[in-house]
Amino acid sequence: MELPLIQVDAFTRAPLRGNPAAVCVLDDWLDDARMQEIAVEMNLSETAFVIAGALAEGGEAPIRWFTPGAEVDLCGHATLASAHALWSSGRAEAARPIRFRSRVHGVLACTRRPDGAITMDFPRDLPREASPPPGLLEALGVSRARGCWSSGVGYLLELESPDAVARVAPDFGALASVDAPGVGVTARGGASAVTPGARVADFVSRYFAPRFGILEDPVTGSLHCALAPLWAARFGRDELFARQVSRRGGELELALRRDRVEITGHAVTVLRGVLTL
Repeated sequence: MELPLIQVDAFTRAPLRGNPAAVCVLDDWLDDARMQEIAVEMNLSETAFVIAGALAEGGEAPIRWFTPGAEVDLCGHATLASAHALWSSGRAEAARPIRFRSRVHGVLACTRRPDGAITMDFPRDLPREASPPPGLLEALGVSRARGCWSSGVGYLLELESPDAVARVAPDFGALASVDAPGVGVTARGGASAVTPGARVADFVSRYFAPRFGILEDPVTGSLHCALAPLWAARFGRDELFARQVSRRGGELELALRRDRVEITGHAVTVLRGVLTL
């Protein structure tokens, strides 16, 4: 069996930056165990599996996402990568939006701007105030947090500065014992968070998910479904610019639209090939 495979760096304009995702184009679903094996083989934070045939009739393309450790309900960067892969390979019409059908969150629509950026329509994940569970701060190597919230992606901690976010050095063994899908750290943006001449972010973040086989996710779209409403309330506006300050780094434009979050970013193809099974 031979399957088309495209690797895309998401939330970046440059190759070898942002968050890499593998996109495997299928005619029909493989069994779950085989898709999990492929995700392990790709060894990226996410591998997306897409059935693209329905797009030819203007329908919805079913999509699923697997980390090296498990299937997940929602993934932003691999959805962005999938839309980019389908448009750039000619499997989707350039002028028509792509509507992905997910198992848990329904339809996820993607549109492409004239500058090539892709906007995804995602569900809002409203964070709730919470107390850090025992051992969380210690696992992150953080002495204190300005605030803590829980959300669908796990715990969110606000730190005092972008530099504090950049300095976080988790004990991943201890962090994996925290009962949550993952942990995000965030802070209000500032000039220290960017290289000279770069756009200053409204806020910055990092995200760790060792329970899913991901020590640090380079750029996490689903995290911003929770961070966008959190920071929008602080700034008093619905449109924000965010930077995830992992080693690879990435940038996201965010807009709140009622109970949805529009997440916009660029993507670049870095590999095209055939998966032989």
